[in-house]
Amino acid sequence: MALNTPAELRRPHIESVTLSIITAGYLTAVNNATFWHRSEELLPTGALLALVAGIFCLLTALCITVSVKYLTKPLFIFLIMVSATASWFIDQFGTIIDVEMLQSAIDTTNAEAGHLISFGFIRHVVIFGILPSLLILWVKIEHRSFLQKVKQNSAFIFPALFAAAALFMLNASTFTSLGREHKEWIATLNPVMPIGNAVKLGIRSGKNQNIIVQPLGTDAKVANAGSGNRKPRLTIVIAGETARAESFSLGGYKKNTNPELARQDITYFSDTSSCGTITAVSLPCMFSVYTRDEYTHEKGLETENLLDVLKHAGVHVEWWDNNTGHKSVADRVTSEALSTSDNPKYCKNGECLDGIFLDKLDTWMSGITQDTVLVMHQLGSHGPAYYLRYPDEYRRFTPDCQSAEFSKCSREEILNAYDNSITYTDHIISSVIDRLRDKQDKLDTSLIYMSDHGESVGEFGLYLHGAPYFVAPSQQTHVPYVLWLGKDAKATIRQDCLAKEATEPQSHDKLFHTVLGLMQVKTQVYSPALDTLSSCRVNGQTNPQVANSVAVRR
Repeated sequence: MALNTPAELRRPHIESVTLSIITAGYLTAVNNATFWHRSEELLPTGALLALVAGIFCLLTALCITVSVKYLTKPLFIFLIMVSATASWFIDQFGTIIDVEMLQSAIDTTNAEAGHLISFGFIRHVVIFGILPSLLILWVKIEHRSFLQKVKQNSAFIFPALFAAAALFMLNASTFTSLGREHKEWIATLNPVMPIGNAVKLGIRSGKNQNIIVQPLGTDAKVANAGSGNRKPRLTIVIAGETARAESFSLGGYKKNTNPELARQDITYFSDTSSCGTITAVSLPCMFSVYTRDEYTHEKGLETENLLDVLKHAGVHVEWWDNNTGHKSVADRVTSEALSTSDNPKYCKNGECLDGIFLDKLDTWMSGITQDTVLVMHQLGSHGPAYYLRYPDEYRRFTPDCQSAEFSKCSREEILNAYDNSITYTDHIISSVIDRLRDKQDKLDTSLIYMSDHGESVGEFGLYLHGAPYFVAPSQQTHVPYVLWLGKDAKATIRQDCLAKEATEPQSHDKLFHTVLGLMQVKTQVYSPALDTLSSCRVNGQTNPQVANSVAVRR
């Protein structure tokens, strides 16, 4: 009989069931700090112990079930690596990894992804993901024959499932009531929820491949379009990124983050809510005909949007993007990705400061000869690298965090960096207004600024954004909304009425119809009730021919 080599003697052998139980214990106890901390806060001791035992039994049954020869190691390593990666974002930022968050991760640019891959993240993944995975690779798994394996595995799987069912049934009323009241609690269970949501995203993506876009507002026409004695109308819509109303001094914030807009003749709507808490939801929703309650990802894809309706009316439409893309909103109009520019004045390492809009705008505006709507999609205050969103001259609030790894900075430093990015956005908006004012002798100009969602900067232990809407704090859903009207557009609006409207609740639902109103587009999909300016037009005028119309519902 051949003798074992020293290397073979040092390599431990372990049965597949034993390794499955150890892996299940690791997945239960490690990389779930947020889930167990929240469970400890919500549950009495008995129910907490039952939950620990129940989840361990379920994961044990799962691991033993998949412990098939040649698949055991890859599957266990996959589960551990997913849990290690997910736990960093869940524990560090309070992130809930749902379908939309995963979609956002897919859509992110290499530059943005680079800000998230910090030394702390790598160290965490090495310790809690790679090292355990190397141990699994090192050991030699002993598998029994097929029939013996079925018999042995069944002896563990069914008792584990029975024990889990019994534990959950005994505490069903507690788990059910708390689960309904605190959905964010269950959403942090790792790696079960991230993997489950990845499967949901895959199914959704598969269904979306066959979507056929349905036309919307094909009856659209511009009022007095043939009149030769009026100026071309120009409305610029600035789609802000990650700007929260709580950090706008226009709304009462203690830091002066809006020094330039405060000197402009603008209207600030102080109570505006977003459609979502993540760009992949909010951006298509705010340009869609659907309200937040009606909007779904599928509806957004299968229905034309505001830009299409404007195009049907003969309005020239352009989209300039300095972010991660237009999320299919500008699929059928002229679009340009400024973030890919190599302009050294504004761009570095695959990202550009929003000042790049201003240089391009000067020349572009001189060539306008027809009714036009331009959308500028900002990089804005996208985190965690807030310090890269503004040039040095806008470091107004110091000390400011100069790192994308928040653990290296105090909360005050993180907030200062975020507020500096808001101050730079204030400059961008105000500079666009200046350019529009300079052109108002030749163009009928107006501007709308509306952020896609807000941002958490340490409130309730949360950072960044993307919390499910039903549990999202106001910092992520309360967004700034700014309106500027040139002299021609302003003459059609009663200013006392507008001042009163500024204190009323607004939302992303209003953008679609307010832009149509500003551009005087007639269509049956226009709803005066959702036009911010409708009730304030001189002599009570609303968009012609649509007083009784309602938005299309699908």
